[in-house]
Amino acid sequence: MTDRASQWVERRLPTEESRQLVALVRDIAQREIAPGAAEEEEAGRFPREVFTLLSDSGLLGLPYDSAYGGGDQPYEVYLQVLEELAAARLTVGLGVSVHSLACHAVAGYGTKEQRAEHLPAMLGGGLLGAYCLSEPAAGSDAASLRTKAVRDGDDWVITGTKAWITHGGIADFYTVLARTGAEGARGITAFLVPGDAAGLSAAAPEKKMGMKGSPTAQLNFDGVRVSDARRIGDEGQGFAIALSALDSGRLGIAACAIGVAQAALSEAVGYAAGRQQFGRPIADFQGLRFMLADMATQIEAGRALYLEAARLRDEGKPFSRQAAMAKLFCTDTAMRVTVDAVQVLGGYGYTLDFPVERLMREAKVLQIVEGTNQIQRMVIARHLAGPETR
Repeated sequence: MTDRASQWVERRLPTEESRQLVALVRDIAQREIAPGAAEEEEAGRFPREVFTLLSDSGLLGLPYDSAYGGGDQPYEVYLQVLEELAAARLTVGLGVSVHSLACHAVAGYGTKEQRAEHLPAMLGGGLLGAYCLSEPAAGSDAASLRTKAVRDGDDWVITGTKAWITHGGIADFYTVLARTGAEGARGITAFLVPGDAAGLSAAAPEKKMGMKGSPTAQLNFDGVRVSDARRIGDEGQGFAIALSALDSGRLGIAACAIGVAQAALSEAVGYAAGRQQFGRPIADFQGLRFMLADMATQIEAGRALYLEAARLRDEGKPFSRQAAMAKLFCTDTAMRVTVDAVQVLGGYGYTLDFPVERLMREAKVLQIVEGTNQIQRMVIARHLAGPETR
C-alpha cells in the first residue's frame, strides 16, 4: 500500500513478526510496484519481475507450510499483505491471490509425495500458477463443466476449453478441474498440469476495461497428457476441492477490494485537501466531508468483515458463509468508493492524470471474479434458509 493509502489504516497484527512482514510488503509496494503501475497498466504489461521478487522474498506462499517453502502465516496476516499489494497495483495483489488459489489443491489434498515434489517450486521457486475451473458455457454453474479427462493406462488425456483464466498463457502450472465421470459435481477430478504440456495452448488475451496488465485468456486442452501422479485427490473429489479453494480465494478477493478502495479514498482525501474553490479547500465543504466519511466507514466495515472470516478459518471453524459475505460486501464497497472518488475529483477524476479512474475500472471486475456477487447472495441465503426448493 502506498504511503498515502496506508496513512489511515491501523493494522491489528498478531505478532511482531507479522508486523515486520507487513512493513516489508509496504516497502516493496512503494518502491517496486506503485511507481510504474499506471503506465504499465495502460501499456498492458504484466510485471513478471515483481512476482519473481515476491517469490524470492518468500511472499508467494505465505499461508502454506514452511516445511514445503511456505510462510506459516495465518490468513489474518496473509490477507492484509494482499490488501497492501492490491492498493499499489491490483494486477499484483490479485495475481498473488490467484497463485495461492492454484496452490491450494496440492497443499490441501495432495499426497505427501506430491507436496514434497511440487510445493517447494510452487511456493518459493519462482513459479507462477493459475486456476482452471470456468469454461465458456460453465461459469457460475461450474458443476456443469465439459472439459474431459479420460484414463489411458497410467495417464489421463485432457480435452476441452477453459475460459477467463487469470495468468492464462503465462503460468508455469495450472490446477485444472476436468470431468472424469458422470454429469454433475461428483464426476469432476483435479489435476496439476505443467504450463508447457504438449497440446496446451492459450488464445489471445481478452481485451478488458481494467486490469490490462493481467492476462486473462481461454486455454485449449487438445489431448493434453498428464500422469496419474498429477491427479490431486481422489477421482470425483475435484468439485469439493474447488469449493474449498474458492472459500479461501473469496477472502483474497475481498482483501484486494479493500486495498483498491483504500487507495481510492486516499487519493480523494489528498485531492480534497489541496483543491481550492471559493477561497478554501473543498475538504471544508460539509457535503464532501460526509462523502469521505461514508467511504472510510464502508472500508473499515469491509476490512473487519474479511478479517473476522479469516480468523474463523485460522481457528479451523466453518467460514464459507462469512467468506461469501466478505466477498460480496468488500467488492460492492470497492465499486461505491471508487465511483465516489472519481466524483470528488470532478473532471480530473475522469482523466488518466489521476489514478481514480483506473481504480474504478478495476473495481468492477472484483464483483464478478471467483463467483459473481449474485452467486454470493445465493450462498449466504442457503446458509440462512437452506437450499432452494424446486
